[in-house]
Amino acid sequence: MNRILLLLFLAALLPGACQNQSDQPAKNTSPAPSKYKKLLAKYDTFKLTTDQTKLNDNEKKLIAKLKEVARIMDDIFWYEAYGNKDSLLQSINDPDARKFAIINYGPWDRLDGNKPFIEGIGPKPPGANFYPADMTKEEFDKADLPGKESLYTMIRRDSTGKLIAIPYHQFFKEQTARAVQLLDEAAGIAQNPQLKHYLKLRARALATDDYHDSDVAWLDMKTNHIDVIVGPIETYEDQLFGYKASHACYILVKDMDWSKRLARYAKFLPELQQSLPVPPRYKKEKPGTDTELNAYDAIYYAGDCNAGSKTIAVNLPNDEKIQLAKGTRRLQLKNVMRAKFEKILVPIANVLIHPDQRKWIDFDAFFANTMFHEVAHGLGIKNTINGRGPVRKALKQHASALEEGKADMLGLFMVRQLHKKGEIKGDIRSYYTTFMASIFRSVRFGSASAHGKANMIRFNFFKEQGAFAKDPATGTYKIDFDKFEQAMDKLSTRILTLQGDGDYEAVAKLVAEKGIIGPELQRDLDRLNEAGIPVDIIFEQ
Repeated sequence: MNRILLLLFLAALLPGACQNQSDQPAKNTSPAPSKYKKLLAKYDTFKLTTDQTKLNDNEKKLIAKLKEVARIMDDIFWYEAYGNKDSLLQSINDPDARKFAIINYGPWDRLDGNKPFIEGIGPKPPGANFYPADMTKEEFDKADLPGKESLYTMIRRDSTGKLIAIPYHQFFKEQTARAVQLLDEAAGIAQNPQLKHYLKLRARALATDDYHDSDVAWLDMKTNHIDVIVGPIETYEDQLFGYKASHACYILVKDMDWSKRLARYAKFLPELQQSLPVPPRYKKEKPGTDTELNAYDAIYYAGDCNAGSKTIAVNLPNDEKIQLAKGTRRLQLKNVMRAKFEKILVPIANVLIHPDQRKWIDFDAFFANTMFHEVAHGLGIKNTINGRGPVRKALKQHASALEEGKADMLGLFMVRQLHKKGEIKGDIRSYYTTFMASIFRSVRFGSASAHGKANMIRFNFFKEQGAFAKDPATGTYKIDFDKFEQAMDKLSTRILTLQGDGDYEAVAKLVAEKGIIGPELQRDLDRLNEAGIPVDIIFEQ
């Protein structure tokens, strides 16, 4: 095939030319508006901002440029999650329904197991729009297709119906070219040399789908005040295999004082890795030592991170080789974290936590639990111990939920260990009680969320272990702190073993049996809805 024919062939496969079934406009027979007002009530609004007096004119100009990049990531994610955004929104007459579709990046409710909320729309494809809607798992597995498991390819069919893998930078050619130009312009504006270097490399990464060097440059940034995470990052959206990364963008302002306070915890990682409650072969990997803990104000979310439940902390890069060689950076988004604590967690505790234990609900504990959740992603094991390859690939679509469950349990394990060493202050019961309230908060994200599913598993496991009991007199949950610790260790051991073994069948069984919401828990969650407590937040930004 000559160069001209090749270009024409690729052009035919670009968004708009090659549409998945989900691109088709919805048949608009919208129910009464009251339905959508009720759905919108799942979210409360929070304004993303920071202390602008700490931003100089150059930084404000840089942020404006980065927002342009973020909007491109938003458009790309719309296509990855659904298809043609405009055709969907133009087909919806009800303004509340249209607003809910924008929140969800499509016609499926992300906080209710991806149920369609527009009549005429069928179930969401597990592989979103990364794969042809008519493709089966068996067809994909049998296909001799280089790059099919890459994080950065779209799977489509050629003119003969054969599966093909198209690199992101080719599939999203126009959007990528514009984003590359804007990142180069942002690099020209940036005054911090580390940030400038990263922006240049990230531009090249978007143009080539090779993110290694830019990930290392991002990890090496220490002195920057403005930060940006941009590109295809997480694989949550691909619930068919968990292979494909979705485009996203965070624009962040570092709280330099808070970050200094957090820096000292990183040195404990090797010691904590060796103390994990599993045999030595499951903790033989050494976590990277070039690890940072930083606190930020988030001022812009776009794409994957802005869909459904909002991220309150970040642990990156995801590249297992970089994690083992250097480590990761853990970013605590403290303004968003504070909003969720005040608007959601405290009201939940006032309904479902026993009155005698509500005094233990505490923001510092919530911050620490969340922070060490992100740190704990670096603990445990990244590669199976029996030759099944990386855990992520061995466990496929269940890898994300199990990894989030691991991070929750090992994060709490770290809190306990550091508390015993006197490195963390306060009453340990505060961390456990706040963690328990957070289970109810995260379970409400639903089974479409890896975090939601992880919390369902934990709730049911802890219930079986007697870690808590429901008081019939008050209809609230009371923690047995001794049994709570025992359950924490047992579940940590089980998750780490499943990951190390790469036991897909056993993980699938765990998810099927415990990744569910039982009738009694559902009634309690209904009480939260009746009390008008939002499930999550949306942003003014």
